[in-house]
Amino acid sequence: MSLSRKTIYCLHSYGILVILFLLLLLVVGLVFVGAVGLAFRQVGFSSQVTALILVATFFGSYVNVPLMKIKATIPIIREEYVSFFGIVFRIPQFEYGETTTLVAINMGGAIIPTLVSLYLLWKLPSATLYALIGIAIVATITHLVAKPVKGLGIATPAFIPPLTAALAAYILPSGAPTIVAYVSGVLGTLIGADITNMHNIPKLGAKIASIGGAGTFDGIFLSGIIAALLV
Repeated sequence: MSLSRKTIYCLHSYGILVILFLLLLLVVGLVFVGAVGLAFRQVGFSSQVTALILVATFFGSYVNVPLMKIKATIPIIREEYVSFFGIVFRIPQFEYGETTTLVAINMGGAIIPTLVSLYLLWKLPSATLYALIGIAIVATITHLVAKPVKGLGIATPAFIPPLTAALAAYILPSGAPTIVAYVSGVLGTLIGADITNMHNIPKLGAKIASIGGAGTFDGIFLSGIIAALLV
């Protein structure tokens, strides 16, 4: 299978996918009726644009842009069975094997939300300092709870980054909690979960390790959802 074919795939089980999709529909509906998303409109995002960003983030999670390949030698345990006088003995065989991991960046979990974050800070530079503080807080907490998972990559509890971002946004006197929550939730999760754990990728034996992909996308997507709900 070519690398290009490997870069479009579903991150989640169908159950999780349905839950996230229903949540997306709910928030997009609220955005269109004007119940949420006021802060985004104040920086020039119409209801249509805000909804489009959330939808593009969701469906962009299927797309991973290849960056590089990493080769690593990892220990592999193989089991052999030997029968002696009718008794079967299990004998583990320890050897090393070479694995190749394709490092990619996820469209919906990294590229789109990062571009949106940079645009928000450009439109509201007064919030930049508070956003940087929020990023540092979220990155620290996320790094503490993120766990390398063999065969997958870096996994992060979905609700911790967005809730941490929302709390930091309300504590910091920025005057723009929605913007700070979104930016710190997105960039803090990417930095704390993926960027600071890049050195662990070769040890995991994953075929694809996607920045902002499986393991961290939920936290990033929910950061956008929760930010839209803040007033």
